[in-house]
Amino acid sequence: MEVDEQIKIFREFIEKNYYPQLLEAVRKGQKYLTLDFAELVKYNTEIVEELLESPEELLKAAEIAVKEFDLPKRITKFTIRLQNIAESQKISVNEIRSKHLGKFIWSEGIVRQKSDVRPHVTAAKFECPSCGNILNVLQLDKKYKEPTRCGCGRKGKFKEIAKELVDGQGLVLEESPDDLDGAQPKRINVFLKDDLVSPMSERKSSPGSRVRITGWITEIPINLRTGGKSTKYDLVLEANHIKPVQDDFSDLQISEEEMEEIKKIAYSDNPIYALSSSIAPSIYGHDKVKEALVLQLAGGCLKERPDGVTTRGDIHILLIGDPGSGKSQLLKRISKVGPKARFTSGKGATAAGLTASVVKDEFLGGWSLEAGTLVLANKGFAIIDELDKMSKEDRSSLHEALEQQTISIAKANIQATLRCETTVLAAANPKFGRFDPYDLIANQINLPPTLINRFDLIFPIKDMPNREKDERTAAFILSLHKNPEKAVAPISSELIKKFFLYVRKRIRPRMTDEAIEELKEYYVSMRNSGISDEAGVKSIPITARQLEALVRLSEAASKLRLGEEVTKKDAQKAIELIDYCLNQIAKDA
Repeated sequence: MEVDEQIKIFREFIEKNYYPQLLEAVRKGQKYLTLDFAELVKYNTEIVEELLESPEELLKAAEIAVKEFDLPKRITKFTIRLQNIAESQKISVNEIRSKHLGKFIWSEGIVRQKSDVRPHVTAAKFECPSCGNILNVLQLDKKYKEPTRCGCGRKGKFKEIAKELVDGQGLVLEESPDDLDGAQPKRINVFLKDDLVSPMSERKSSPGSRVRITGWITEIPINLRTGGKSTKYDLVLEANHIKPVQDDFSDLQISEEEMEEIKKIAYSDNPIYALSSSIAPSIYGHDKVKEALVLQLAGGCLKERPDGVTTRGDIHILLIGDPGSGKSQLLKRISKVGPKARFTSGKGATAAGLTASVVKDEFLGGWSLEAGTLVLANKGFAIIDELDKMSKEDRSSLHEALEQQTISIAKANIQATLRCETTVLAAANPKFGRFDPYDLIANQINLPPTLINRFDLIFPIKDMPNREKDERTAAFILSLHKNPEKAVAPISSELIKKFFLYVRKRIRPRMTDEAIEELKEYYVSMRNSGISDEAGVKSIPITARQLEALVRLSEAASKLRLGEEVTKKDAQKAIELIDYCLNQIAKDA
């Protein structure tokens, strides 16, 4: 198809479907117009086929078509962006290859790293001092190009008279953890320019955000340190449109049969037991811990007050126990059924790896922000094993993330606040490796009170010799070796995952007066009873944080039965768990 024909088709399409939107964009001072790909498919399939094969050329034709409308003279450039590209054009980050060069595709992933916005020269004009000839040079590479020769025969030393600048920014897009199959996550550099780096658009692509980027693949030569270019090339996704995937559970697809199964679980006599018995069927005992993990997977409700203050809905749990007590196995199991879960070990973790860091940007130069585990697990689960093995300085970086659910960073020339609405499940060992049976458990927790206080529930997991219990545990473990199928959960992992995705996304129960009264009575009695004065609970004082933890646990209990209201019974379940934890910590090991 000839270029004139392409321009004509785009002009007619915009005039018929998008003329009011074009005028509105001009009135607002916007320099872009977003077209719907599905509407273009209905209008002309031939031009769509060409667009998918040669997006740069076709989009330039569309921009020329816009200029043919009677627009103000101040608008010299108007960008066309396309959204809702066909599902067939989706290419995962780990599947992008050289065969996709120049093709119009879209990919989804998590923003791992983000550079500063910097002006880029796209074209420069030079004047020949000898003959006055004007030479245009396109700037396609990283290195600034000057003309080497003029038509009059002159070589070198041309005078630069003008240059075109666009704002540009680099992102590193990492494939989503949901798509990983036990391998290292793949990454691709993404280049944004013009309105895609405006302050409004920048909020959509902060590190840790999940985004859907539409664009085309280009290659960038790798310059060797010794000079010259390498035979290898870097692939870059040049973005045309970026859309935040606001809800990390937006791809939740539940069939009618699965919905019936979910209702069957929720409306059973004891949904918390049905789910807890399926959480880790190969681990014997720890019933209270499993119940708490079920409530953590359901989560409470995030609340935003009119004054802008938010109260987190995520439930944080800490397991402190003897080696070999099954803590790590419970953590691994939650990493399989929890949404967007990321597992890390505290032994090799640093503050930068958990929160965020400023790194040297090789793609565009300068410094860029790289998200850590807690930011990447935004709206999901961060599971930290061996928390006590982290250094004191690195652990202190968790304080803001656990309570405010943000990560503030001010390093190099970057000041930023990243969202970190993450549920944290952590495990640690006691101070001396194992619990001392002759000392209070609270005295053996090798973590600072400022960090402990941010966890809603703390479970000591003891491994004490008990003949009757040991016989049952041994019989259970040995029977699994004989018949591994005995460890099959009553509810499948897939259904458990969908159950919790559903209740986290769709169910928002309200507190009732009966539940409020029950929680208030317990909180006041605990504040005024002797338990908070005991030596064992001095490091875990009863504060307003525990009251908010009670509310979150009550809401989670209500969610399990798909309840619209938090009842007195839900409040009692929350009280039961908090009371159990406090009593365990206040006792001798």
